[in-house]
Amino acid sequence: MSVGVAYVAYPYVTLYRLGSAIQSADASTLESLVDWPAVREGIKEDVCDLGTEAPASTTTASLPPFGASFVRGIASNSIDKSVTPQALLAAATTTVPANQPAPAPKGADVHVNWAFFDSPTTFLVSLKARGQTDPIKLEMDLQNGAWRVQRVWLPPEMLAPGSRT
Repeated sequence: MSVGVAYVAYPYVTLYRLGSAIQSADASTLESLVDWPAVREGIKEDVCDLGTEAPASTTTASLPPFGASFVRGIASNSIDKSVTPQALLAAATTTVPANQPAPAPKGADVHVNWAFFDSPTTFLVSLKARGQTDPIKLEMDLQNGAWRVQRVWLPPEMLAPGSRT
């Protein structure tokens, strides 16, 4: 019985550790809880998918393969540089001069909508960020006895050119 309770609680504990790592700016814990190459790859796919959903009147039949490759190359370089533990921490924290009151941390604006098991080794989480209409979704997988974030789906407005990832 206690093994079952521990198994069910484990991804929630990992989710709590993830939030604590963001709140305390702990890049090494973020590094261990997130499979960054897999997350970057998923975001690259989403950016490319967003680019191919352009209105048909603006594309030509001969351009899509080249265009998709070009967009993927540009997105790949940008995502590789900006989707890192350090970039996430920089986006989630605010530095304030010592003589001014500290605002609420940006990380406090994200709340869990729902979290549940999709399979025995897959755990899904929906996060609601203030100001975003669509949720941020995470997939955690159990590998080698540890839950790690393997995939992140960002709202389209966060993937659009000019937005901060």
